[in-house]
Amino acid sequence: MKNSFYDEVTIYVKAGDGGNGCVSFRREKYIPKGGPDGGDGGKGGDVILKADRNLLTLIDFKYRKLCKAKRGQHGKGKDRHGKGGEDLVMPVPLGTLVYDANTGLLLADLNEDEAEFTVAKGGIGGRGNARFKTSINQAPRYADEGKPGEEKDIKLELKLLADVGLVGYPNAGKSTLISVISNAKPEIADYPFTTLNPHLGVVTVDFVSFVVADIPGLIKGAADGKGLGFSFLKHIERTGIILHLVEFNSDIDLMEKSYLDIREELESYSKLLIEKNEVIILSKTDVVENDSEINVLQVEKYFRDKYSRDVFSISSVTRSGLDKLLYFLKKTIINIRNEEL
Repeated sequence: MKNSFYDEVTIYVKAGDGGNGCVSFRREKYIPKGGPDGGDGGKGGDVILKADRNLLTLIDFKYRKLCKAKRGQHGKGKDRHGKGGEDLVMPVPLGTLVYDANTGLLLADLNEDEAEFTVAKGGIGGRGNARFKTSINQAPRYADEGKPGEEKDIKLELKLLADVGLVGYPNAGKSTLISVISNAKPEIADYPFTTLNPHLGVVTVDFVSFVVADIPGLIKGAADGKGLGFSFLKHIERTGIILHLVEFNSDIDLMEKSYLDIREELESYSKLLIEKNEVIILSKTDVVENDSEINVLQVEKYFRDKYSRDVFSISSVTRSGLDKLLYFLKKTIINIRNEEL
């Protein structure tokens, strides 16, 4: 399976150098000793990052490690200034963090559509010799060179911006759920680590739309770098609600263990994650035998009472419980958005 989600890249950026100032003197037919008329050099172009909500990955930078803006033109005679270099404006996905690759310093957080950040400033153009004329120096024969543009290695890191993040063990039913409730079409198969890339889906309930992110399945040890989940734990940080999917079965101890394992990984990565609004989802309830010794309502009550969480039982295959869950999410998200105003 090809990993098309590209969420971290280091690139070299170089702003344009300023153009040199010009040394020139007026050469007119009836003015044999004209004064200095050398123009200034143009400013170098800036390197600018611009957030674009239509982009979902940093894949464009995979093969573009060198990003340079245009240099300013040199000054010319007859007081003609050089033209400024064209800025290099590079679109990046909404939610991109910009770091200095050498120091690790966070330079910008592009979390608003069309937000811009000048990551490297163009060099100032040099002054032409006309600028140096004084009462005691009527014919300066020198000019400034243009200043070099800024250059640096930067690291771009993408964090998905979503209202709801789905977490849980591989094959807990996250990909199926997001494909049923939204327009997302993740690849789904019956083996661990099915989802290699996060998927975003837009869900609309009674004219209220919100974004759901399907985060690749976590395993125990993910926060220490095991499995695929570590690479994507950071994407959960910006979600307003965490839907924690637990695959339903007849062994409540096993279900609780899987729930606590994932909670442990979230806390190991960042304590902020376990403080988020978490909803427990008992998934795949359609596969439970009717004569099972344990029923869905019992498990719901157990988790609700023990962990003080909202608990829902669903089947993405039969769509059982989905309407109730979606209306709950709509109401919760509206409240969160009102609080942020």
